[in-house]
Amino acid sequence: MINYTEQLTLLMRDVVTRVPTLSFINVDDVLVFGRFGRAEAEGAFATCHCLTMPASEPGYYFWRDRRTGEITRRSEWFVTKSPTVTVGDQQKKYLISFTLPRFCDQSLGRSRKERFYRRATDAWVAKLDTVIHELYHIDPEQKGIRRIEREDGTCCSHSHGPQFLATVARMVSEYLDTSPQPSTYDFLKHDFDTLEALYGGVSGTSFRPFPTYPQRFQERLAEQPPCAPELALVDVEPWREPTPRASFTDEHLQIRQFFRASSRKVTLPTRQEQAA
Repeated sequence: MINYTEQLTLLMRDVVTRVPTLSFINVDDVLVFGRFGRAEAEGAFATCHCLTMPASEPGYYFWRDRRTGEITRRSEWFVTKSPTVTVGDQQKKYLISFTLPRFCDQSLGRSRKERFYRRATDAWVAKLDTVIHELYHIDPEQKGIRRIEREDGTCCSHSHGPQFLATVARMVSEYLDTSPQPSTYDFLKHDFDTLEALYGGVSGTSFRPFPTYPQRFQERLAEQPPCAPELALVDVEPWREPTPRASFTDEHLQIRQFFRASSRKVTLPTRQEQAA
């Protein structure tokens, strides 16, 4: 089988060596993983997840009376944290997930990015665009997701606006203009059915238990600070959320085979079976 997330990682390593805007990225800081997503369903083709955001300031939820507007109850204090993901001895700073098989079947036709390409006749370029799109989300200061600035220096509230799409398209052309080895990106030229026919299956790294993956989470403060005097008599809802996993390692990764309508864990042979 073709390990699709492995191929995407190798492609990213090549991209960051050829595209100056992305040259600050150390791909060893990035973990690429697969998530199941039907081709015919709506949804993202890929997503960039940041693991370097610091814990939030302490806060709490509160509820108001619809009629009076007064706060009637609140939650206990909590902070929002980023999990850690360590593979081998490398702590990851970003995760990039790809939805399979949906990602494999995308094309430029009728997409928002089609108008930015001189190579618009090559449907597979849509997938290369998505790869570079997700890499471009990585903040050069690695403090979160890149903030997109307008020409006047103010930040744009729409991260996927025309300026963002045009910049990504420019980087795609820059990469292809360097004449990379076709073997680095040829796998993008095939849709999911063709990949299955060529390789006998499509697999990729995923988190277990599938389909969960590390995300920002909320944690109750062990020591609850006092609230403002006007909230002293407000009812406090006890924290009922279970403590989520805050640390992930190799043990939480697995290889899965993806199908049109499902996925399954791939059981790798043991050392004894390999030797036999």
